[in-house]
Amino acid sequence: MQDQNSTITQVYVCISCRTPGQPLEPRSERAGAVLYARLRDHPGAADAAIRLVPVDCLSVCKRPCTVGYAAPGKWTYVYGDMPDASFTDTILAGAKLYAAAPDGLIPWKQRPDALKKNVVARIPPLPAAALPMEPTS
Repeated sequence: MQDQNSTITQVYVCISCRTPGQPLEPRSERAGAVLYARLRDHPGAADAAIRLVPVDCLSVCKRPCTVGYAAPGKWTYVYGDMPDASFTDTILAGAKLYAAAPDGLIPWKQRPDALKKNVVARIPPLPAAALPMEPTS
């Protein structure tokens, strides 16, 4: 596993997310694109340990807006139901907690409420390339 100080947390933001009834065009006005722009322009996004990454789709369309946290050697998290500006502080605070967690597992009591309630998936870290895969049977 990499040293946590050298690992950058990727914050994936689905820019194609739409809230119910929102038109397909213009894409720049979709809820996900607006959320990404707010995060990008937020002062907390300047943290060197965090990199915002717009992605075209995270396939969680029924729970817009969707974001994910990922870093090498850490668990990956995907969260949904974060459709408005009130979540920018929560998303960035969560990213900082994730960056500080050596394995990506944020202690439950430290998580903002939205990160307790809106988990879509928790995905284990990929094994190191040098390690043999163990059977799951």
